[in-house]
Formats: sequence, structure tokens, C-alpha cells
Amino acid sequence: MDKIIKTIAEELNVKEKQVESAIKLIDEGNTIPFIARYRKEVTGGLSDEILRDLGERLNYLRNLETRKEEVVKSIDEQGKLTDEILQAVAIAKTLAEVEDIYRPYKQKKKTRATVAKAKGLEPLAEIIIEQKETKPIEEISIEYINIDKLNEEDKKNKDKVVANAEEAIQGALDIIAENISDDPKYRKEIKRLCYREASIVTKSAKEEKSNYEMYAEFQELIKHIPSHRILAINRGEKEEFLKVKIEKPEEKILQFIEKDIIKGETQFTQMLKETILDSFKRLIEPSIDREIRSDLTEKAEEKAIKVFGQNSKQLLLGAPIKGKTVMGFDPAYRTGCKIAVIDETGKLLDYTTVYPTEPQNDIENAKKELLKLIEKDKIDMIAIGNGTASRESEMFVSDMIKETKRDVHYVIVSEAGASVYSASKLATEEYPDINVSIRGAISIARRLQDPLAELVKIDPKAIGVGQYQQKEKKKKLAESLTGVVEDSVNKVGVDVNTATPSLLSYVSGINNTIAKNIVKYRDENGKLKNRKELLKVPKLGKVAFEQCAGFLRIFDGDNPLEITAVHPESYDATEKLLNQLGFNKEDLRNKEKLEELKQKLKTIDIEKTAKEIGIGEMTLTDIIAELSKPGRDPREDMPKPILRSDVLKLEDLKEGMILTGTVRNVIDFGAFVDIGIKHDGLVHISELSDKFVKNPSDVVSVGDIVKVKVIKIDKERQKVGLSMKC
Repeated sequence: MDKIIKTIAEELNVKEKQVESAIKLIDEGNTIPFIARYRKEVTGGLSDEILRDLGERLNYLRNLETRKEEVVKSIDEQGKLTDEILQAVAIAKTLAEVEDIYRPYKQKKKTRATVAKAKGLEPLAEIIIEQKETKPIEEISIEYINIDKLNEEDKKNKDKVVANAEEAIQGALDIIAENISDDPKYRKEIKRLCYREASIVTKSAKEEKSNYEMYAEFQELIKHIPSHRILAINRGEKEEFLKVKIEKPEEKILQFIEKDIIKGETQFTQMLKETILDSFKRLIEPSIDREIRSDLTEKAEEKAIKVFGQNSKQLLLGAPIKGKTVMGFDPAYRTGCKIAVIDETGKLLDYTTVYPTEPQNDIENAKKELLKLIEKDKIDMIAIGNGTASRESEMFVSDMIKETKRDVHYVIVSEAGASVYSASKLATEEYPDINVSIRGAISIARRLQDPLAELVKIDPKAIGVGQYQQKEKKKKLAESLTGVVEDSVNKVGVDVNTATPSLLSYVSGINNTIAKNIVKYRDENGKLKNRKELLKVPKLGKVAFEQCAGFLRIFDGDNPLEITAVHPESYDATEKLLNQLGFNKEDLRNKEKLEELKQKLKTIDIEKTAKEIGIGEMTLTDIIAELSKPGRDPREDMPKPILRSDVLKLEDLKEGMILTGTVRNVIDFGAFVDIGIKHDGLVHISELSDKFVKNPSDVVSVGDIVKVKVIKIDKERQKVGLSMKC
């Protein structure tokens, strides 16, 4: 265990004591959000991101240790365990290294070498590899001809017959070739050389045009190729547009093996050179290719999952638009645009379908109907989905709102996953009598009002930000995104009296069953008045209560502290602090008193006060932050959506124009920005800043409002190049 702690501490650049404490807390069943928020003193303030990486590495390294034990046991049972093998297994850092050590001891299927061994040719292979015998090998091999010693039945079986000297020598060389292939020393060095000098080479497999034109004649060093290119090449190969191979430093590889095996010029030199080449080409190269491709893909997928996670977190933490009545506008052509009106609490007021787009083009009737709804329901904003027919719908909406007396703006909202939600069991439970197509418009309106509360209802994979995320390992992607949603939900906090089961189920310590039980309890007993009442909810015991209590908010309840993230375990310390400053918890409800309190909190000596009230300095810092802004939503600091009232077309753009846009997606090679035209423009990584940018996520995040300059317009491909160097 000490070794695992040391490894993780070095990898994450944190102290061993922090890792040890975090592992203990994880093993005790504490959730990552709970540890990150309420056990800062114990872990030295490790963030939720670091704790999730720590948990992932802990799992991998524990699996690695388990596999090492299995391999040692298996080799020992074969009576072949040596100190050298034990040492090699002990220092192995990856599962791949352990499998390379185990390779010679695995039960093999039938191979040329296993057949040769069954014919008794191992001693001949030993003679050849030792290269000491001066007697011609052809004479020695005669001793291994067995055809005259076999019965008639066995003579018919090729796998048992050694008919002549040539067959004996070939069988012995097959054994040597397999032994070379199985030697972990050679595999390790070959992989090292490949990762340093090999290139990935692609060629076009078809003459027809495709999205993979840049890879038609392409070559790049493995050590330099970025993850998005690996994933693109994989897709091109899978769709049969590309042929892919790894070009290796073959001469160096062969020289390395020859230097280790060949002992001067003997009668065996040439045959060993040919055997080394055979071993490399027939046995080593195909499996090394598979391993390298698999390794590159795994690393690329991990990067893509990380990018997807970062983007999803920004999307989930998008600023809510509170206190507004919103019209959700789900665009379409033939089937019509679905409309749903949602009041400021998220309740459905009205819904309809209009046909302002092709083929009907019934613009006048659509305008008439929607203007009537705008006046009747006092609509403040229109949320337009960004899918099919979005820009045509935007043009229609921008014209229509010019005719209303109300101050109405529209916003383009990502509709990724809206159709997934519409057809889900959850949507059916929420709106059993509403048509599936209308539910999409409800979702679009609600995600403008509260992105987090709405997006948690959708499978995170369907949110639609990232690079090639649908192709990644589903289990790993699901785990990563569940973690991202958990961290986001717990960072914001959840109103226990209004939250849906979907939202509650992501709160630390609460599973689907408990989430449903909370809602059921609420329905039967009315609003919860304090956090302690949670203990009356079936299946929500003391352990779950400890994990979830601080993340659940109770507005208008018995205790003003429960509109904050202060944990019940810190109530006494918090009240002591308030008393010291001449206040009490009820003052949190009084605006004037609250302003006085905020000023007093700024003057606190953290070190001294923490000792006086008996809590850690980090916990005290968090309590002060909560008392300074009781009930405040942390998402209020996020950029607000751009409100539009007019539309922009590709034809309106000119190079050099400066525009304001919203970052919709961040990928390895840059960021896509919505500037109000049909397709998002691309800010390439080289145009993100005047300084060198290694990772676009260091400069921009999903939801950021940015100023961009138009630097390239490709009207034929409907693509726009943008720059943030303006």
C-alpha cells in the first residue's frame, strides 16, 4: 500500500499524507464531493478533480497489484519462478509490462513452436542458440529424424513427424523465433524505440471524397500525434476510407536483437539472422502494432473523455435565467416547429405547433399565433433550439418580435439530448398527456431557465460537447460524466423542497431510491422544515445524512443556516462565530444586519478564531464564505447567455469584422464559437491567444462570451475561421 501511496503522490504532485488520508476516506465509503467540501482539513484541501484522478489511479494500481500476485502464483505453480522474474514483476509499472513478463508462461494454443516442441526439437534449438557446436548442424539434426520410430498411424500426422534434417532445423528455429517473441526484454526495447521514432502512416483506401482528405497521404511521429487525430484516423479506418500502418525503425530493432543473440561469426549466424527477422515480422510486429494502436487509442480516449468532462461541467454550470417566462422553440421543417411556454417556476402554460419553415412557409399564421401567446403569457424570452432549421427559425423569430410591444429577446440554446429526454421514461412520467415532440420544446425552454436541473435528466453522453465522444469506451465515459454531474450538482447545492428525483439522485450519498423517497415524503408531508427531518425519509440513514445534508438547501425553513452549504456538524461552531461577532443566525434573514455581518467577517483573524471556536482553518474559511453570501447561487458568476434581437447571415460577414459570440465546444485543436450564423465558427488553437497555447481549455470554457475577429470565410463549405487576437 505504501508503494501505491508513493506512486499516486508523485503522479499528482501532492503529499503522501494527503493521498493516505484521501484513500482512507474513500475506503470508508465517503463520496468525492463530500470529501472535497467537508474534509479539507483531513486531505489538505484536495479538489474534487484531484480526488477523482486519485480514485481512478488507486483503482488501477490495486488491480495491477492483484494481477502481479496472480502472475507470480501461476509461474510458481509451473515450477519456473526465479528471483529475476520476481524482481521484474515487482518493478513493472503497467499491466502491459506484467503481461509481457507472463507471456512465455501462458498456456499457448497450437503454434509452429508448440508443434516443434512436441516433436522433441527443444534440445536442437538449444544447440543452435548456444552457437558453440562446430560439427555441421545438418549432421546433428539427423539424430532428431523420427519417421522410422513412429507407428503407421502417427506417420500420417504431420504434427508428429520429423522426416528429414531440414524439417528438424526448421522446427528448432520455430522454437527460437517464439522464444525471441516472448522475451519481455526485446518487447520493452522495441516499444521504447517505436514510441521514440515510429510514425503512424495513413493512405486513402477509396477514391471517393470523404471527411478524411487530410489523411489520404499522411505521416506523423507517434510521440507528437495529438489525440483528436488518432481518433479521426481510427474512425476513417473503421469506415474503410483509410489504410493505417505503423512505420518502425526496423533496422535498429533487428540490430538490437542480433547484438544480444548472435555471438560472433559461426555456422549459425545467417540462420539466426533469418530467424530473428521471421520472429519480428511474423510474431512480434503484429502484436506490437496492436498494442501501440490500442495504447494510443486508450490515451486519446482518456483525453477526449477529459475534454468532454470539462465542457460538460461548464455547460451544466451555465448561468440560470431566473424569474422569466420562456417560450421554448424546437425548430423543424416538414413536421412544424414545436412551441412550449414555461412560467418562471418551470410550469407548462401553453403549447402548440407552427409551420413558418419549409415546405409550408406559413409565416403569417405562425406569427399571429405566437404574438398572441407572447401577450397572453407575458413572455420575456424565447429559447430556440440549435438543431435542424434553427437559423430559419431564428430569422422568423427576429422578425416576429419586432411586432410585439413587450421587450422580448431570443437566445440560441443547445438542444443536444432534447430528443433523448423527450422519449425517456422520465419525460413520460413528468408529462404523460403531452406529445413526445412537445416535450423537446419544454426541455429547451427549461434549460435556459436552469441548465443544471434540466440537463441532469439526460444521459450525459447525449449532451453533445467534446470530440468523438460517442466512440469512446462507454463504461469509462459514463463513470467520468457521472462524476462531472455529481461535482456540478453538489457545487451548486439543491433545494430539497423543489428538486426532481433526477437532480436529487446526483447529490452526495443519495441514490435513485432515496431520491424518489424524498419526493414521496415531501408529497405526503409537505415541505421539509429542516435538514434533520431528512432522517424520517425511508432508507435515508445516518451515513447518507452525513454525506448529503450540507448539499441540500432548505429555504424558508426553521434554520437560516440551511440556505447555506454549512454542514450540520459545523452548526455549533458557526453559531459561536456569529455570537463572537455580535450576531445570531436569524440575522441572515435581515438585509441590514447581513450587510453589517459581511463587513465584520472581512476582519476575522482566521488562525486565531479557528482555535477559539475549535475548527480547522479551511472549514472556517468556507463558513465565512457561506455567511457572506447566504443562499447565493455560485452560477451567478458564470457568463450570461447572449440575448439577441436580430439575425446574422453568412453573407453579412466580412473579413476583419469583430463580433461577440458564445463558446459552444472546446476541443484539442481550438474552440467552436456561436456568432449567430448557421454554423459555429472555429477559433483554431493558434488563434486563441498571442501567447503559445498548449491546451485550449486553459484559455476558454464552454459558455464563455468572447470577442472574435472574422479571419476566413469559406462560403462553399459554410465555414468561418475566427481569431481571438483582436
